Amino acid sequence: MKLDFIDLGKLSVSKANMRYAKKAPDVSDILPTMRRHGVIVPVLVRQNGSPETFEIVAGARRFHAANLIADERRGAGQEADLMPCAILESGENADAIEASLIENTARVDPDEVSRWECFTRLVREGRDVDDLSTTFGLPELAVRRALALGNLLPRIREAYRRKELDATSIRHLTMASKAQQKAWLALFDDPEGWCPTGYQLKQWLFGGQSIPVAHALFDTTNIGGIVADLFGEESYFSNADAFWTAQNAAIDERRAAYIEEGWADVVIVPPAEHFHNWEHTKAAKRKGGRVYIDVRANGEVVFHEGYVTAKEGRRIDAGETISSAPKTMRAEITGPLNCYVDLHRHAALRAALIDHAGLTLRLMVAHAIAGSSLWTVTIEKQSTRNDAIAESVENSRGEADFDAARRKVLALLAFEPDEPSVTGAGNGMGSALAVTFRRLMALGDDDVLSIIAVVMGETLASGSAIIEVVGQHIGLDMAPYWQADDAFFDLSRDREVLLSMAREVAGDTVADANAGEKTKVLKGIIRNHLDGAEGRTKREGWVPRWMTFPPASYTERGGVGSVEQAAGAAKSIAASEAPQADDDPQGDDHPESPDDGGVPLAA
Repeated sequence: MKLDFIDLGKLSVSKANMRYAKKAPDVSDILPTMRRHGVIVPVLVRQNGSPETFEIVAGARRFHAANLIADERRGAGQEADLMPCAILESGENADAIEASLIENTARVDPDEVSRWECFTRLVREGRDVDDLSTTFGLPELAVRRALALGNLLPRIREAYRRKELDATSIRHLTMASKAQQKAWLALFDDPEGWCPTGYQLKQWLFGGQSIPVAHALFDTTNIGGIVADLFGEESYFSNADAFWTAQNAAIDERRAAYIEEGWADVVIVPPAEHFHNWEHTKAAKRKGGRVYIDVRANGEVVFHEGYVTAKEGRRIDAGETISSAPKTMRAEITGPLNCYVDLHRHAALRAALIDHAGLTLRLMVAHAIAGSSLWTVTIEKQSTRNDAIAESVENSRGEADFDAARRKVLALLAFEPDEPSVTGAGNGMGSALAVTFRRLMALGDDDVLSIIAVVMGETLASGSAIIEVVGQHIGLDMAPYWQADDAFFDLSRDREVLLSMAREVAGDTVADANAGEKTKVLKGIIRNHLDGAEGRTKREGWVPRWMTFPPASYTERGGVGSVEQAAGAAKSIAASEAPQADDDPQGDDHPESPDDGGVPLAA
């Protein structure tokens, strides 16, 4: 094979070419690139009867595109470029067909992440979206979609490249903040957890309610709190409360306009109800027809003009006259004025709360318990797929003590005694939040503090760094709360670790004598010493190093979650406190605060 540049007039498409056809193929996708850069990859050719003419085995579309560009250049008085060709040796048709098939099937479209990497390098070189669109023959939206992947964390992009994520999930993740992406990755990495994808991912990002901007009846040009996916396809309101305030004001204005137009009545159908066509029939305005404004939970509003109920429709068909309903009394204030009043009262109240610490604390606890449109509090579910672990934790003293405290708190708040948790007693809508707050106001400081302890316990994340910080601060002793059980021994399988444990509970002599034993024997020695069985000396209050506060490892291998969390927390705290060490003019003269931070609460 040799390379050469050949005049287009000496080339034709071989019948052995995979893309041979009498009709010229569509080359609109490669034409922009070839106009800009010419033919980059040579076509494969072989001699066609004479030494001066050649037939194209692979590259028919490039050949047709080159002819179109040549015609354009001749029309502009320019010379056409020669075609770069790789000339095959003469041979059988089968060889040419094979070469054509290999050349075409090897040309696989790049994945979106590879395209993003390429586009990003070009943008750094000064190319803009329009340049990329023209060069690669892609719509501008396709270019923007590729560049949008740059908003994602590298690990998410790699998961998409490996096809572990679908396009819908990626589109939703471009709307996520970096903190949300990190939180989602933690769920993605958890083999025992649930990770939202697709539509559920969108619900997760927006706290269960995603309202498309397209459903707004008001001008959203200068409205804040709008999150758009960087593909330019979807946008949503991040604050549902703000959306409904503006949407309801716009609905009121539309309703008032309909009444001014002379409609007998305008009925607003709330999200909890539905307008059904089969329950209504069309009726003109002069015959008493109404306007039904169907407000849906997703923010969409549909206007049904000129309808009456099916029963009223039958009376109209029978020749009866439907008396127009009396015009609805106009509200005392308009929607915008009502918004004005609400915002001023809100501003005044939150300023006044600064001087009512005890009341504010109770209000915060009520929000944590009942929730609100702005508060989302998640309960630690202590989830595991291992039934033995679940049973072990459920039967522990810690769970028993906490459950007893929870039942007392449920009684204090007049909740049902069988409620599985104090937190999440309401959804923040209606009266749940107000009722909880009033009950807290009737309780003394000690009772409120006991409620706070239970609510905090229910919402304290298992395996988090704060567990280490708080446990070490109060000097938590695990011995009264934990004893080795079957689940612990079943899960302990590392021989080196078990030998170290045997040394702790049985002593050096016993450990050295059994250094060559298998794990089963070592487990038996540990269990017998803890139980005082088989004539062994009973070891009281032993707790594995991982479970103590602070925790420690048995080997240099590491990989212990509690130890890593404790080290990370200690490092972060040291870094945050270091700059303040030399800035304190009073040195060590500050009085130490009490361990519990005990400050009386004003009721």
